[in-house]
Amino acid sequence: MAERVAVLGAGQMGNGIAHVFAQSGFDVTMIDVSADALERGRNTVASNLDRQIKKGMLQPADKDAIMRRIKTAPSMDAAADAALVIEAVTENRDLKFKIFSDLDRIAAPNAILASNTSSISITRLAASLPVARRARFVGVHFFSPVPVMPLIELIRGVETDDATETYVRELAAELGKQVIVSRDRPGFIVNRILMPYLGEAMRAYEEGLGTAEDIDTGAKVGLNHPMGPLELADFIGLDVCLHIMEMLYEGFGAPHMAPPPVLRQLVDGGHLGQKTGRGFYSYPRK
Repeated sequence: MAERVAVLGAGQMGNGIAHVFAQSGFDVTMIDVSADALERGRNTVASNLDRQIKKGMLQPADKDAIMRRIKTAPSMDAAADAALVIEAVTENRDLKFKIFSDLDRIAAPNAILASNTSSISITRLAASLPVARRARFVGVHFFSPVPVMPLIELIRGVETDDATETYVRELAAELGKQVIVSRDRPGFIVNRILMPYLGEAMRAYEEGLGTAEDIDTGAKVGLNHPMGPLELADFIGLDVCLHIMEMLYEGFGAPHMAPPPVLRQLVDGGHLGQKTGRGFYSYPRK
C-alpha cells in the first residue's frame, strides 16, 4: 500500500480524506492553493479528532501522531512523491480536467490517480490524461463526513484496469471502509437514488405541501431516516446538490431529475446551506 498519499483540496471532503488516511497510519500531504483553506482544514481535522477522543473512540496520545502525519502544501508539486493522489476539489469539470492534466506532469509514472467526484464521468475525466495513465485512474467517492461514513463508491472508467480496482479495495479495507462498485453513469449509485428524492422534497416544499420541518419530520419519523431531505441538502451544500442534479438531468433527461426552481433561487442568492448559514433553514438552528 501507499506510504504517502496526496489529497488535492482542503475543504470538507479533502480534510476528511486526509484525516482517515492519517488515522490509518499513512503519511498525507494536503494540498490547496489557499493558505487559509489549509489552516482551516488542519483545524477541522484537529477538532474532529477531539470529538473522537471525547466519545472514547481515540486515545489523547494518538492525536499528536495523527496530526504529525498530515503535511500541507500550496502547490501540486508536493504530490510528486505520492503513490496515490486523490482529487477532492469542487465539482467543476473544467477545474478537474486542468488538475489532472497538470498532475500528469508532476505525479510519479506509476502513481494511482483518483477523483472523489460525486457525479462526473470517470471516463470523461480520464480523457484529460495520456492513454498510458488511464489504466491507473479511478473514481473513489467518499461520503461526508468522511471520518464517520463507512462507505466508498468505486467507479471504474472504460480503461481502468483490474489491478487499480484491487488496489482501491485493499486500501479501503485498511481505512475500515466498505466498497460498492458503480458503473460509470451520471450520479453513480448513491446520488442516482438520493438526488431525485431530495428534489421531490424540494418540490413539495415549493408547492406549499408542508413546512420544511414537517417534510423533514415526515421522512425522519415516517421513513425512519436519520435526517430529513431538506436538512440533508443543507448539510451536503445546495450548490453541490444543484450541480449533481444538473449532471443527472443532462445525462438522463428525466423531468424528475431536473433541479427544482427553489434550489436554483437559493443558490443564486448565495444561500448554500450550513456552510453559508442559510439554506432551507437558518444556522445555527435553535
